[in-house]
Amino acid sequence: MVDLKDELLKALQASRAVMLAKLDGLSEYDRRRPATPTGTNLLGLVKHLAGLEYGYLGDSLARPPVERPSWFRDDPYDEIDMWATPDESSDYIVGVYRQACAHADLTVADLELDSPAQVSHWPDGHQKTTLGVLLVRMLAETSQHAGHADIIRELTDGQTSADEASWDDTRTKVQQAADHFRDLRTTST
Repeated sequence: MVDLKDELLKALQASRAVMLAKLDGLSEYDRRRPATPTGTNLLGLVKHLAGLEYGYLGDSLARPPVERPSWFRDDPYDEIDMWATPDESSDYIVGVYRQACAHADLTVADLELDSPAQVSHWPDGHQKTTLGVLLVRMLAETSQHAGHADIIRELTDGQTSADEASWDDTRTKVQQAADHFRDLRTTST
């Protein structure tokens, strides 16, 4: 029989690895530069996820970090976590993320999925939850941001996780399908 907690943790660990791999081989500039109009950047995603790991799989289960990251303030959900300041090195942010993940892994190992939790920034009357719910939420957050990182990395230097020739063939097919509707775009509503 499959152990649900173990499966969720393995999936979370795989998404974490994808997230960190997207930083490999990039300059400090490319890790930090805004890749979207809203400023989304690779290092900011890692920083954000470190805060979520410590929040959802730490503080919410009465297991705060031993050392709070430099960007934690009175409101750890302030937007400062979505980008790296010039005085925060990649090594520091990645190190904090790795520590947060290790801290979260210990929490998951020590507790049961139905262990009670409380998320202070959730609306009144909805703050009580469980480790299981928070583990699913953390997996969803990490997977979502790893997907963002995949796209940012591809736009930065073309790196993908698949064979380039295969993607070229796929892109050609996708473009041909879209071209079929190119002349129809002004007549469609």
